[in-house]
Amino acid sequence: MTRSEFKDLAARHILRLDGATGTELAKRGMPAGVCPEAWILDHPDAILDVQRSYAAAGSDIVYAPTFGANPLKLAEFGLEERTEELNRELAKLSRRALPPDRYVFGDIAPTGKLIEPYGELAFEETVELYKRQIRALLASESLDGFAIETMMDLQEARAALIAVRELSDLPTIVTLTFEPGGRTLTGVHPVSALVTLQSLGADAFGCNCSTGPEAMAEIIRELKPYAEIPLVAKPNAGMPHLFDGVTKFDLAPKPFAQAALALVDAGANLIGGCCGTSPEHIRELNAALGNSLPRPVVPEKRGVVASPGRFRRLAPEEPFALVGERINPTGKKALQAELRSGSLELVKQFAREQNEQGAALLDVNFGLSGIDEAGMMRRAIGQLVLTVDTPLCIDSTNPKAVEAGLRLYPGRALFNSISLEEERIRAILPIAAKYGAMLVLLPLTDQGIPATVEERMQVLAKIAGHARKYGYHSADFVADALIMTISANPEAAAISLDFIEACRRRAELATICGLSNVSFGLPSRAVVNQTFLGMAIGRGLTSAIANPAAPGILDTIAAADALTGRDSRLERYINRFAALPAQGNSPVPESKPTEPQTLPLPERLYDAVLRGRRGEALKLLDEVIASGTKPGVIVDEILIPAITEVGNRFERKEYFLPQLMQSASAMQKAMEKLEPLLEEGGGRGDGPVFVLATVKGDIHDIGKNIVALLLKNHNFRVIDLGKDVPAETIVETAIREKAKLIGLSALMTTTMPQMKVVIDLACERGLDIPVLVGGAAVDENFAESIGAVYGADAMAAVRNAKRLLGLSQ
Repeated sequence: MTRSEFKDLAARHILRLDGATGTELAKRGMPAGVCPEAWILDHPDAILDVQRSYAAAGSDIVYAPTFGANPLKLAEFGLEERTEELNRELAKLSRRALPPDRYVFGDIAPTGKLIEPYGELAFEETVELYKRQIRALLASESLDGFAIETMMDLQEARAALIAVRELSDLPTIVTLTFEPGGRTLTGVHPVSALVTLQSLGADAFGCNCSTGPEAMAEIIRELKPYAEIPLVAKPNAGMPHLFDGVTKFDLAPKPFAQAALALVDAGANLIGGCCGTSPEHIRELNAALGNSLPRPVVPEKRGVVASPGRFRRLAPEEPFALVGERINPTGKKALQAELRSGSLELVKQFAREQNEQGAALLDVNFGLSGIDEAGMMRRAIGQLVLTVDTPLCIDSTNPKAVEAGLRLYPGRALFNSISLEEERIRAILPIAAKYGAMLVLLPLTDQGIPATVEERMQVLAKIAGHARKYGYHSADFVADALIMTISANPEAAAISLDFIEACRRRAELATICGLSNVSFGLPSRAVVNQTFLGMAIGRGLTSAIANPAAPGILDTIAAADALTGRDSRLERYINRFAALPAQGNSPVPESKPTEPQTLPLPERLYDAVLRGRRGEALKLLDEVIASGTKPGVIVDEILIPAITEVGNRFERKEYFLPQLMQSASAMQKAMEKLEPLLEEGGGRGDGPVFVLATVKGDIHDIGKNIVALLLKNHNFRVIDLGKDVPAETIVETAIREKAKLIGLSALMTTTMPQMKVVIDLACERGLDIPVLVGGAAVDENFAESIGAVYGADAMAAVRNAKRLLGLSQ
């Protein structure tokens, strides 16, 4: 099946996907704890029966049973060397199972590791790991497409999709799994993920696992206005519960099918089932859908840039977008010196400041002699993603630097810029298009800057024509007004203003300008910049590259949005100025964030841990120690309050997993430095012993590892037994180490019953201590049913542990 055939099929027919595979295999004899992929190959009749049942139930697309067949997952079972064989043969089995009019999609799932910049697994290594699996699946000659599913991290989904696109042009579905709060575990917003992945080449996007149909419909509804590709929903059959040692889900087939109709109303074009669903669920779903037609894929909102957690539409009717200009070495001697020394501290500082001052995007430029621009771009993107959640504008004329930045960036960037110069069209446009970046179009040719508005519009049309060959739409373009200094040409401003209006009236294009260019060489530049900005917004300018801290800039933008109707209820204007005293005709001073350097030393250390700035925290810790503060006081009055506030922000959904882990890492390194001093002073001994494990049969441990890190931050002595741990080992360790608590993790519904096995064994052995349980499929009802305490997330586990032991929060 070609990608265009897939698009046509999804437009004509609500495609039925399959349901759960693991639970169906368990019904047919697959024991817990084995490698499913290897077991299937040894028992082919089981998967043939499962997939034929789904086809008979009405599934149009069935996923090959290769969910855990990437090299890292297979290595958990010592089977990495069988990667090629397992993927190839499992895809062939699926093809055997299905009639000719049904489709086989190769299933690609998480590696189980966090990917850079959030984790230690290198991005390019991840791409190559997925390529190894994909090559093997393609070698089967049995596939009609790929399904990248159950992703928690947008960066890992990107790695898998890039791997597919660099090897194949088959249609590819991508689905993420979202937490109850509507984001992934790593804080990815659904719209950010959609915008990023559809621009990167996904043919359908949506969610799987996570929740039941009704809650999933809310996410699909939120995605629909931004979707340029069909939307996918593969919900669970409600929530799991344990009955007589067997995991069962809330929704039987008929109620599941009825609930799933909300997904059609929300805009899903592909619907199936995940955990807890069976062929009978799909049969009832198929009957309920009947001849329902899919809602057309007609995006209402194009032209969106995104970071993992934030997205911003750049369009004439949207609020004005200021692009922070400061991460650019031109004219900045201190930044130039830092970049040449290899430091990125000033880059991160500028990013934080501009984000706090209100920049909608951050321009990132490393055009400086004497440095490896591509290498610096790559390093900086990794650091900036961890520092701020502001979408980025990649600004470079160097093809290698452009690719380095766009390839690693876990979002959809704005790229500055594409001109009609031969090198830009030939070498750089294909790179920007490959990664789906929005484009700044610069009306410039190899002969120079066109003199008139008409000539600039003609050049703009030619650039847009080249870009449309790669699938771009007008909404993906931002036209550069090419502001030149009026000190050299008094007509420069007028030409640019006329060009801005022509873009708005004749082409309906968003526009941008480098604001400070207009005043170059003049005194009182801020007055010229602010005045020109107001004039340009009045003519239709939609964004500008400028310093958000420059006098009057943000005030002008707020007032202009109010005057042009882009702040229709004046909410943003009122929020900015309501608390200020009347100013008459005098300019309103810019608000500035408190400089960390002005805070007392202990507060600066607290702030560094709170914000996850590990290097800064360790330097400040040395200063605090040198000041004579006792190690115990540092821990109790600075570090513990800081990490507690991190937990509070995590629970309020102000922080997500990346921030949580950065702060925890800063705390851990600080504690490692303090431990010898604490021991010398006899200040703090070992804390309560907490035995932690992923239960038998389950090889997932990302969540458990995060819990372990945070428990250590809170002075618990953690004994982490790893994953796939038998109940006997867990209980024996707890008895031997005089543990105060046991923590159990399980991601799969098939391994959840092992938690009760551990609890029952502990009771038999007379071990009367609390047991905390957590994992994707676990909820409070399940925990109560087995006599355990529920930890909804890592911080909840820490809080519950401290509460159970009567420790101060």
